[in-house]
Amino acid sequence: MNEFKDSGEGGKMKKTILFIIAVGFLFQGCSPEPLENSAADSVTLTLGAYTVPKEVYQKEIIPSFQKMWEEKTGQAVKFEESYIASGAQSRAIVAGFEADIAALSLEQDVDRLQKEELITHDWKNRKYNGFVTRSIVVIAYRSGNPKNIRGWEDLAREDVDVLYPSPKTSGGAMWDVNAVYGAGLRAGEAVTGKPDPDLAKQLLKSIQKRVKTMDKSGRASVTTFENGIGDALLTYENEALLRQKSGRDFPFLIPEATILIENPIALVDRNVDKHGNREVARAFIDFVLSTEAQWNFAQYGFRPVDEGVSEEFAEEYPKPRLLFDISYLGGWGKVSKEIYGTDGIWTRIIRELADEK
Repeated sequence: MNEFKDSGEGGKMKKTILFIIAVGFLFQGCSPEPLENSAADSVTLTLGAYTVPKEVYQKEIIPSFQKMWEEKTGQAVKFEESYIASGAQSRAIVAGFEADIAALSLEQDVDRLQKEELITHDWKNRKYNGFVTRSIVVIAYRSGNPKNIRGWEDLAREDVDVLYPSPKTSGGAMWDVNAVYGAGLRAGEAVTGKPDPDLAKQLLKSIQKRVKTMDKSGRASVTTFENGIGDALLTYENEALLRQKSGRDFPFLIPEATILIENPIALVDRNVDKHGNREVARAFIDFVLSTEAQWNFAQYGFRPVDEGVSEEFAEEYPKPRLLFDISYLGGWGKVSKEIYGTDGIWTRIIRELADEK
């Protein structure tokens, strides 16, 4: 038979078919090696964060997570990152910025996403109530403390210029204002046995009167201070510690009465469902709550939420005697309305100071 004769088109076609079949049998049951950087072997996560934790995310947490995830799954994780003031970041996500993870300064910025149905799960129903880091509000001052600043009352003096960002855009600014107002309540409580709202408002107004400028974010406010503007700066403890860590002369004091800051992180359901990356987004949130990541946060000036890590760093993060949290002020719902609302305490103070000029 000359069925497989070399000459002729039919013979050539049959040889080709037999070659393909042979190759098929040769590799049957064998999986090809994954191609690097192919769509199946990589996934992208978009992180929308407030400005302050930028360094620890970029230098420590994200690289560590990428290594862990690739070793575990063989999949590379690419990150797209945005760092702006917390309130501005929250509004950007509502306006269409497709962040998979929202790491913000205060819980009301995450609640905004929930109200807009971008977040559809109970983001607080998880370990540490949805918070990833803690801090406190402190007072930074100039080298050598030339204005002899010792506490909140000194910020009301006419020879002291104060800086903190705008509560209209910055979560950090709200923490600053809350710290001052709460300290005033604490001061009244020490004298009369109960919080004194009038004394608290007067303290806040007298300090607000000395505010030289209000930037859009806590990080911008620190930069302004470092550029030589102002005598005192209200800021996160971790911002001050980060600068000291980098060798800068950045002294600060911890007021006897100040507020405990708790920073939330949440998966943005609508966006992860659209992007198909829920599994890795969940894994990232689990990772930032791990002992390893909490230790990284502590190294960059944040008070960890992990109890074991917190105990390890107890000497570096002393507890102020009259420390209070947002519940002392009635919670964020009350604070949003009664301090920052259209007829809120801080809003009225701004109007009153404008009228007094």
